[in-house]
Amino acid sequence: MSRQRLGRGLDALIPKVATKEISIDSKEIRFDDGQSVGVIAKIELSKIKPNPYQPRETFDRTALEELKQSIIEKGVIQPITVRRLPGGMYELISGERRVRASTEAGLTHIPAYIIEVESEKELLELSLIENIQREKLNPIEIAKAYQRLIEELGYTQEEIAKKIGKDRTTVANFIRLLKLPEQIQESLKRGEITMGHARALINLPSRKLQVEIWSKIVKQGWSVRKVEKIVRDLSKGKIIEEKSSKKKSNQAGFRDIESKLKRIFGTQVKIKQMSSGRGEIVIEFYSDDEFERLLELFELIEKNSK
Repeated sequence: MSRQRLGRGLDALIPKVATKEISIDSKEIRFDDGQSVGVIAKIELSKIKPNPYQPRETFDRTALEELKQSIIEKGVIQPITVRRLPGGMYELISGERRVRASTEAGLTHIPAYIIEVESEKELLELSLIENIQREKLNPIEIAKAYQRLIEELGYTQEEIAKKIGKDRTTVANFIRLLKLPEQIQESLKRGEITMGHARALINLPSRKLQVEIWSKIVKQGWSVRKVEKIVRDLSKGKIIEEKSSKKKSNQAGFRDIESKLKRIFGTQVKIKQMSSGRGEIVIEFYSDDEFERLLELFELIEKNSK
């Protein structure tokens, strides 16, 4: 299969109407005749085999339930895309969410574009590109789909951008997400952080620092703007490491001092330091008598210091 054939675009591979977001009336669609291609027809859900190149990795349960309810009320208004297989079977190219929701809704048939696909490479291209354009994939799923087009079909970022109607920078930004640590990628897939957060984290100099800032985003709800500012402030790796080492050293020293003061005063003592360098020493007491005891101890210390 030549690159020219693979590169001819969806309009050439799928009927022109199939590349547009359209609504259909399922009642007006005929059942599949078992032979035609390039047509919309009703096919049996039980005869659809899953797509081996499906880029979607996760299915949001709430969104799937909402789609199911919509299908129950209005039917399937956007056809799925399939190709024919021997024995009257079909292979799904795009629309797995609609297939799952329709099955759960109790449907036995679903409207589908039945197209001709001549090779596995062509199927891979169609599956990835059409799913990117049609389905609500998360950023990591999109990034992996772009990466597969590069690694398995030899496309450049410019060629991918042209096919999906985006600029090359957008494609590059998605692919860069795959350089993030796995836990951050999973967090992005779950919607805990946004694409903006992830793009800012990429610019940090180490994976350890990326995970550290990501953890604070999740726990403290930092905005994208705040993270971008922090990343700018932490743009020089050596300075970051020195500050980090110094802070750890201070904390260890504070614990030693706290232990000594606890022995001197006979009560809990805590040392707190702010990010600015300022801090406080807190000496706890639990009764009036203990407060008086501490005052006497302070007076004694003062006399001995003279």
